[in-house]
Amino acid sequence: MATHDSTCPPPMKATSNGAFQHENPMDYALPLLIVQIILVVAFTRFIAFLCKPLRQPRVIAEVIGGILLGPSAIGRSKKFLETFFPARSLTVLETLANVGLLFFLFLVGLELDMRSIRRTGPKALCIAVAGITLPFVLGIGTSLVLRSTISKDVDPTSFLVFMGVSLSITAFPVLARILAELKLLTTEVGRIAMSAAAVNDIAAWILLALAIALSGSNSSPLVSLWVLLCGAGFIIFAVLVIKPLVAWMAKRSPEGEPIKEIYICVTLSLVLACSFLTDTIGIHALFGAFVAGVVVPKDGPFAGVLTEKIEDLVMSLLLPLYFVSSGLKTNVATISGALSWGLLVLVIFTACFGKIVGTLVVSLLCKVPFRDALTIGFLMNTKGLVELIVLNIGKDRKVLNDQAFAICVLMALFTTFITTPIVMAVYKPARKGSPYMHKTIQRKDPDTELRVLACFHSTCNIPTLINLIESSRGTRKRGKLCIYAMHLMELSERPSAITMVHKARNNGLPFWNKLQNDNKDKMVIAFQAYGHLSSVNLRPMTAISSLNNIHEDICSSAHQKRVAMILLPFDKHQRVDGTMESLGHSFRVMNGLVLSHAPCSVGILVDRGLGGTSQVHASDVSYNVVVAFFGGCDDREALAYGMRMAEHPGILLTVIKFITPPGITLAFGANLIGVSANKDRKVIKVADGSTHDEDKQEDDQFWSEFLSVCCKKEESMMYEERLVENKEDVINVLRERNKSNLILVGRMPPVAPLLDRSDCAELGPVGSYLATSEFSTFASVVVFQQYDPKTDIHPLVMEVSDYYSNMPDTPIHGV
Repeated sequence: MATHDSTCPPPMKATSNGAFQHENPMDYALPLLIVQIILVVAFTRFIAFLCKPLRQPRVIAEVIGGILLGPSAIGRSKKFLETFFPARSLTVLETLANVGLLFFLFLVGLELDMRSIRRTGPKALCIAVAGITLPFVLGIGTSLVLRSTISKDVDPTSFLVFMGVSLSITAFPVLARILAELKLLTTEVGRIAMSAAAVNDIAAWILLALAIALSGSNSSPLVSLWVLLCGAGFIIFAVLVIKPLVAWMAKRSPEGEPIKEIYICVTLSLVLACSFLTDTIGIHALFGAFVAGVVVPKDGPFAGVLTEKIEDLVMSLLLPLYFVSSGLKTNVATISGALSWGLLVLVIFTACFGKIVGTLVVSLLCKVPFRDALTIGFLMNTKGLVELIVLNIGKDRKVLNDQAFAICVLMALFTTFITTPIVMAVYKPARKGSPYMHKTIQRKDPDTELRVLACFHSTCNIPTLINLIESSRGTRKRGKLCIYAMHLMELSERPSAITMVHKARNNGLPFWNKLQNDNKDKMVIAFQAYGHLSSVNLRPMTAISSLNNIHEDICSSAHQKRVAMILLPFDKHQRVDGTMESLGHSFRVMNGLVLSHAPCSVGILVDRGLGGTSQVHASDVSYNVVVAFFGGCDDREALAYGMRMAEHPGILLTVIKFITPPGITLAFGANLIGVSANKDRKVIKVADGSTHDEDKQEDDQFWSEFLSVCCKKEESMMYEERLVENKEDVINVLRERNKSNLILVGRMPPVAPLLDRSDCAELGPVGSYLATSEFSTFASVVVFQQYDPKTDIHPLVMEVSDYYSNMPDTPIHGV
C-alpha cells in the first residue's frame, strides 16, 4: 500500500538558511526554482542555436528542449529528475510557467486585430473554414481509431473534440514568425495565410472552450451548457465593460508622452482578473488572458508599451518553463511497438493531409495559382504553442493518456518543423522591377537627379551620415539629391518584432515611415527633421530582417527606388582611444552580400566623426575632401562623387593622381587578386600586372573631363600628380592627407595591397589601409564600388520592361 509521502510529497519551504547552516538550497522552493529557470533557459537557447541554420522558429527549439529534459531523454536518469525536477517542486514550476503563459496569451491577443479579421475577404475566409473543417472531421476519425486501441477508457465526446481541435489548429504567432523570416508577409500568399490563420485562431479558441466545457469531471450535460453560457457572458462583459475602460486609458496616453504607471498596473491586473474569472467558470485561465488582449485598442502607443513591458520577461524566462513542464509529461518511450508507431504515422498523416489538401482544394477553387495554393496549405499546417496548450489541458483533464499525449506532441513538432524547409523549396517569389538608367554616380549628364540609399544601424552613424548628405547636395538647380535613409534593424524573437515587420511591409518592402503609423523610431525622426530643414529630398525607411538576409531588403529597395548608390556603414566603429572595434561578423557578411548583389554602385562609409558629433548647418560646412585616384572603374566612381561634393561652397576637393615611372605599374610586380564578397556569384575583374587598354582609355577620358571642370572651379577643386615607385611611396603620399576630413577611394583600383594582412578585404587594397587606426583617427573614408552590369550575373531583382509598380518613386515631404 502506498505511503502518504509517496502520493503527496510534503510542501517545500520557500528559502533556505544557507550552506553554512548545513542546508542544501536545492531542497527549498526558491533556490531550486532559480536553478530550474537557469537550466531551462540555457538548454533551450543552446537547442535554438543548433536549430538556427535550419531557420526554425524558436518554439521548435523550446519544445525539443522540453522533451529532452523530460523522461524521454535526459530525464530517464532518476538522479537528474530528483535533483533538478523533484516531484514536490513541480507545482511551483507549473504555476510560474502558467503565469508566464497567461501573459503570453495576452500578447497573442494584442497581436490580433479584430478589425482586420472582420475585413477578411471571402477568399481567406473560405480557406480558413476549409483549413478547420477537414482536419476536424479527420480528427474525429482518428479519435475513433485511437479509442479502439490506446485510449479505451476516456470520455468519447471530449476526446473526439480534443483530437479535432489539436489537428485543426494553426499557430498564428509561429506562422507570423515564419512569414517574417521568409519575407512573405506582404506577398499575396502571406496575406491570405495570415488572414486565414487569424480566423483559425479565433475558431480554435472557441472549439477549445467547447472541449474544456465537455471535459469536466461532472458528467451532466447541463454543467457543460452552463460553462459555455457563462463563457459567452464573460466575452460580452469584456466587450461592454473592460474594453471601454482600457480604451479610456489608451486615449489618455498620447503619443510621445510616458504612459502612467497606474494604467499599466490596472491593465495587468485586469489580465489576471479575467484569467481568474474564466478559471472560475471552468473554461481555463488562459482564455481570459487571451480575451483581455483582444479587447485592448490597437491604435496609439498603449498596446505597444504594454508589449514592451511584458514580452522580454515572459518570452525569455517564463515561457520556456511551460515547454519544460510539458516535456516532463511527454515520454516518447511510451510509443513502442508497431501499433504505436503506426498510430503516430496515422496522426501525422491525417493532420498534414487535412490541412494541406483542404486548404489546397479550396484555394484552387478560389482561383489561387497551384504553387501559391500548395504553399498556403503547408503554411496553414504550422502548429505551435497553442497546440501544446490544448494537449496539456487534455492531459490534465485525463482526456489524453501518456501515449496519446506523446503522439500528439510529436505530431505538432513534426508538422511545424517541415513548414519552413518545404515552403522555401516550393515557393520563392521572384522580385520584379522595371529597368532604370542611372545606376552609377558617373554618368553622361551630371545634372540628373542623384538618388542614394543611405543605410545605418545605430545612432552613432547619424551625425556623419547627415553631414555627408549635406556636403553632397551641391548648389545646382536642375541636379537634385534624393536620399532614402534606411534604418537597418535585426528581426528579434519578440512578438513586437512581428508587429513592426507587418507595419514595415504593409506598403511594400520596406515601408516609408508615416506619422499615422505610430512610428517611434528616434533615429528616423532625426532624418525627418533634417529633410524638412534642408533642400534635400529625404525619405526615412526601415528594414527589419535577420542579418543573414537583410541584404535582400537593401538591394530590392535600392532597385525599387532606382538609386545610383547604396551607402553602407563599415562593420567597425572607432572607439574613444582611436582603435577600430568590430560590430560583429554578421555586419561584415551583410556588407559583402550587398557588394555581391547590389543593382547599383556601393559605398562603404568608415565613420570617424565627419563634422563632429552633431549636425553641421549648411553655412558652417568646411571640409577638406581628398580623392585618391589610381585608375579603374571604382576610382572613377569615387572621383565622380568628389566632383559632385565640390559644388558645395564649403568643400575644398583635392584629387591626387598616382602615376608610376615608365615600365612600372601600380602593381609593383605583385599579382593583383580581386577580392569578391561571393566568388560564386560575382567576379571582380582586376589587372594582371598591366592595365587594360579599355580601362586606360576610360580613365584618360574621365580625367580630361575632370581637368576641364577643375579649370572652371579653381577655388574649390585642385589636383596634383604624384610619382610613386613602390607601395611605400603610396603610403607616404596618403599619410600626408591623414588630417583631411574625408577621403574617397575606389574599392578595387589596380594597385598592390598596402597591407600584408587585413581583415577588411571587402574594402580593397587601399581602403583596408585607410580604415586602420595607424593611418588616421580623424579622416572618414568612403570606399566606392561602381556597378558593372557584366558582373551582375545573379540579380536579386529581375528587370521586366513592362513591369508596373504602384509604389510612388519620389517621396513627398509631409506625407
